Amino acid sequence: MSAPATERPPLFVYGTLMFAEVLTVLLDRVPRIEPAVVAGWRAASLPGRRYPGLVPDPAARTSGRLLLGLVEAEVALLDAFEGAPYEVGPLVLVDGRAVSAYLWRDLSVASTSAWDPRVFAERHLEGYARRCVAWRAGLTLGQVRQFGQVQ
Repeated sequence: MSAPATERPPLFVYGTLMFAEVLTVLLDRVPRIEPAVVAGWRAASLPGRRYPGLVPDPAARTSGRLLLGLVEAEVALLDAFEGAPYEVGPLVLVDGRAVSAYLWRDLSVASTSAWDPRVFAERHLEGYARRCVAWRAGLTLGQVRQFGQVQ
């Protein structure tokens, strides 16, 4: 008899994955979402990129969202989408809940300024969502099988 699957902690998102338009393209749905805040981390602007990276910053508080109820196929898809520049790591929210998040690996390229979701929404969201459509359409058959049936 196999051991029961362990439940994944909720996923804290702080950048482009906060937007329903992006989630809908990637997952074919918007999972249940709750507001969340993490202390000691900053959603940093990344020069030349439309998306941020979460980096340690003892003086910072970052508002984001929790994605709840993700299935394994959706998590695998998001992992592939985020890719090698990020690593999944544990965080603790200001309310004490344990979560996971995509943490930016290369701190040397992170700007000292915070990423602004309002500016992203106003200037870049539409084009970014189109690029997400192209990324999703470009998945190979093997990758689609790996992710299973994403809702």
